[in-house]
Amino acid sequence: MAAPVVRRPADYPAFRISDGDTNYLALLADPMGDAGIGVGFVLAVEIYLPGGATPPNAHATAHELFFILKGRGRAQCDGHVAEIAAGDTVILPPGTTHVIENTGPGKLYALCLMVPDEEFAALIRGGTRVALDDEDRAVIAGADAAGLAATGRS
Repeated sequence: MAAPVVRRPADYPAFRISDGDTNYLALLADPMGDAGIGVGFVLAVEIYLPGGATPPNAHATAHELFFILKGRGRAQCDGHVAEIAAGDTVILPPGTTHVIENTGPGKLYALCLMVPDEEFAALIRGGTRVALDDEDRAVIAGADAAGLAATGRS
C-alpha cells in the first residue's frame, strides 16, 4: 500500500514559462514531478501580476479549469468575455483559444487544473525557476501572511 504524498507551500517549485511573462506557476502536482505515482494531469497555482495575462493559447485534447482563489480578472474564450473573481470557476474545453487576465489592483491567484497534461508540465518546468513570496505562500496555504507566520508553515 502506498503512503499519501504530502507537500507544503514551501515545497512547491515555481516557474515563469517565458522571459517577460506577467504570470508564473507554482506546481502542486504534475507528471514530471510525480512520475512515480502516475499523475497524468497538471495542478498548479497560477499567479498573475497586476495587469498580467496569459498569452492566447489553446489545447488540442486537454480541458483546463481555473478556480479563482484571490483577486479579480477576465476570462476570454473564443471571443466570449466574462469577469471573474475569488470563488469563481472557469472551465475551458479543448480546442478553444483562451486568455486569463488580471484586472485587479493586486495579484490574481487561480488554482489551475489541466487534464490530460498535454506536455504542459514540460512547458512549465522548461521555464525559469522563480521564488514564491510571502503573499504567494500565504494564499496557497489559504491563510493571510500573519496567519501563515503564526502557524510556522510556509
